[in-house]
Amino acid sequence: MLVAIVGDTMLGRGVAETLTTAAPASLVEPEIAAVLRDADITVLNLECCISDRGAPIQLPGKPFFFRAPPRAVELLVDLGVDCVTLANNHALDFGEVALLDTLRHLQTAGISWVGAGADVVRARLPVTLTAGGDDLTVIGFTDHPVAFAARPGRPGVAYLDLSTALAPWIVNALSAAQGCVLVTPHWGPNMTTEPDSDIRRAGEQLLRCGAALVAGHSAHVFHGVEGGAHGAVLYDVGDFLDDYRVDPILRNDLGLLFLVDIASGRPRGLQAVPLKLDYCYTRRATGADARWITDRFQRACAAFGHDVSVAGGMLTVTW
Repeated sequence: MLVAIVGDTMLGRGVAETLTTAAPASLVEPEIAAVLRDADITVLNLECCISDRGAPIQLPGKPFFFRAPPRAVELLVDLGVDCVTLANNHALDFGEVALLDTLRHLQTAGISWVGAGADVVRARLPVTLTAGGDDLTVIGFTDHPVAFAARPGRPGVAYLDLSTALAPWIVNALSAAQGCVLVTPHWGPNMTTEPDSDIRRAGEQLLRCGAALVAGHSAHVFHGVEGGAHGAVLYDVGDFLDDYRVDPILRNDLGLLFLVDIASGRPRGLQAVPLKLDYCYTRRATGADARWITDRFQRACAAFGHDVSVAGGMLTVTW
């Protein structure tokens, strides 16, 4: 089973404005869209709500609010997205009504979701996807902000405090999951180049409790990969589509599309496609951009004892 994973996909603000005049499919290069569609299962972090209702939520210190128009769901369909995680710090940017609209638009489009729901029980529910007779169970959570956490009878996201041991709800979800288990957490601060100690500890705990693959996001910058006999952790998969200001040092406009080969319920290795995120448009990275990505990914993976080989424009990691 080949699973495609990409990170933060923000379809609001400038992307939303672009969607008023451009076809949704035009925001991603056809070659990249084809790679996602050709995978058996495609998963991404949807870092916005999809709605035309609601108002910016009043939360101290919150500077950004992302809301995509209902038309944005057409892009997810065109990319062949099977499941999104909504467990992030933008799912409730325009309040509970906009989150519930998001769930409705995804359901109408036939796209599964994890990490958010109409109450705490539904926000924590895994989703099991099947491809070629194999099952992939997806679980989503975020470690920020606690104000967005779903409660009994209150819509919100699946929240998990990473400063302590894993909460019983996710341990139980992992033990009960079917097939290969993918956990997709939105964890840690923005604009970091490596996982902090809480994230590394949580990644190890998730593997020990039954996850085969952990694919994180939040930093807006891709991190290294750590793989072994029990599974693999992609500490941060970076960004996929947005209108964000570019940091000239960290280069959050350069990313990776991850393709993970899963056999017998375990990841056996991965390939990554270098990406260039232009303003509201994502394409394959080439030239100096591709070389920058390759160098940085090689160094990031070397920190975990893994080599990255390069062939045909693809980066390959095995363990």
